[in-house]
Amino acid sequence: MGTHKLVLDDDFEEDFSLVAIHCSEEPYKVAYILNQFARLKLRREKSDLAFTSSGIEITLPLFGFEDRTEYTGYSLVANKCKSAVIKTNNSGELFGNTTDKETMITYLIPELKKVDYFLKIQSDFDKLGTKILVNQINEIKQIISAYQVEPETLKSRENLIFD
Repeated sequence: MGTHKLVLDDDFEEDFSLVAIHCSEEPYKVAYILNQFARLKLRREKSDLAFTSSGIEITLPLFGFEDRTEYTGYSLVANKCKSAVIKTNNSGELFGNTTDKETMITYLIPELKKVDYFLKIQSDFDKLGTKILVNQINEIKQIISAYQVEPETLKSRENLIFD
């Protein structure tokens, strides 16, 4: 009897477009601005994007919108998370230990540290709509810049898979 060989292809990758947004506004305001000017309907998700990095629990606000007529899903997520870390130092002095409070910045996509927000667009159709959306976002005065990023070039691409 012959032997059978099974080959498992790595076809678990998710296909999506990614727009990097530079803006100094708060996440809820960026979602509001995009809703007003880009005609999206982003809403705060019930649960934030949470992951662990260097033993620290990171939570990033997540806004989502599913356009059922265009079969397209949108997700807006912040790239930066500021966390307060308390460090205890044993100084050996009269009053014992001292505590220092340090602010630590963690990134969703560390290779793009200057990006403030990512807009993830999941669609089964052509990507022409993404270019039009980027042009609309760049016309908003509160947005410094927006541009398309190729997700395949990112080392930490798996951080963007959050459904």
